[in-house]
Amino acid sequence: MHRISAGRAAGAVFTVTLALGGCHKAAPTDAALAPVTVGPENVTVLIQDTLRSGPTISGNLAAEQEAALRAEVGGRIVRVLADPGQPVRRGQLLIQLDDASIRDAWLSARSGVTAARSAAEQAHRDEARDQRLADAGAIAARDLESSHRASLAADAALADAGARLANAQLQLDRTEIRAPFGGLISERPVNAGDVVQVGTPLVTVVDPIGMRLEAQVPVDQLTAIHLGTAVLFSVNGLGDRRFTGRVDRINPSVDPATRQVRIRVSIPNSGHALVSGLYAQGRVSTVVKVGVSAPVAAVDLTGSAPLVRVLRGGKVDAREVRIGVRDDLAGRVELIGPVAVGDTLLLGSAQALSTGTAVQVMLAAPGASRRQDR
Repeated sequence: MHRISAGRAAGAVFTVTLALGGCHKAAPTDAALAPVTVGPENVTVLIQDTLRSGPTISGNLAAEQEAALRAEVGGRIVRVLADPGQPVRRGQLLIQLDDASIRDAWLSARSGVTAARSAAEQAHRDEARDQRLADAGAIAARDLESSHRASLAADAALADAGARLANAQLQLDRTEIRAPFGGLISERPVNAGDVVQVGTPLVTVVDPIGMRLEAQVPVDQLTAIHLGTAVLFSVNGLGDRRFTGRVDRINPSVDPATRQVRIRVSIPNSGHALVSGLYAQGRVSTVVKVGVSAPVAAVDLTGSAPLVRVLRGGKVDAREVRIGVRDDLAGRVELIGPVAVGDTLLLGSAQALSTGTAVQVMLAAPGASRRQDR
């Protein structure tokens, strides 16, 4: 009887020990399974996208058509009919210079033409008359020759008067500054009442419908660039907006100092979002491919092979991938490997989570916060 009681007591002690041991092991297991909460800034979803790569270019934008008009005659400005930013049409009067003295010279030249024409007509009539008299034997040959020389001199005087009138007309036309094409007034550094000299800048007209970007590309990239090759670029001051142009000119010679070739990109600008002088950075799209696209920040490049961390069933799964097309302008890369469109990848500090870690993504809802298991 005593032995049984002792045995039961020993069994009870053993049972309690097992229970305590079981409780001791369960605590860390529950802690290990507790999900790690990450914010929406720490995740991204793979998408199918068009990725482009090629040589990068940069430079300042310029209008396809731009005319800096300068004074071709000196004088006082009497009228200014255009302000910066104002649209103008071809041939529209923009600035009027004082033309009083030039107009007087033009009137004098016009009178000279009238007098010279009258003299020439009279000389022609005299020559014709002398020719008839000479044919009849009524005058000597030297008299006919004299009238012929007078007719030639009168024609020369008429031509000279005509040239003087043309020059006076040109000078008169130069007192009216007109738009050489339709566009917008870019600059107008003068005002009514200013006295200008020959060569003084008066007004700049630009056509904003078309822009151009001149840049250089490495000579080893030249075989991949053709007329019409697309160019994607961004512009300082316009945020994340992307613009597209086309290569419309390739210089036939290589710069011996830089071993680069100059190209010109034509850019449509029907919405007038672009203006001259803005600094643009872009890329000639020599390679274009549709594939599984991810931000560059989602790929861990510190190891021997590129690595991404995918959320699968609410847990972290590290996977090795290969990088295809790298779109530096968009900041994205093509992923090739065990990933697919719609997969969720970790970003930023969340990439430090080890494989198998449970993760909860905190998504912000209007007026509240909610959690989502991925």
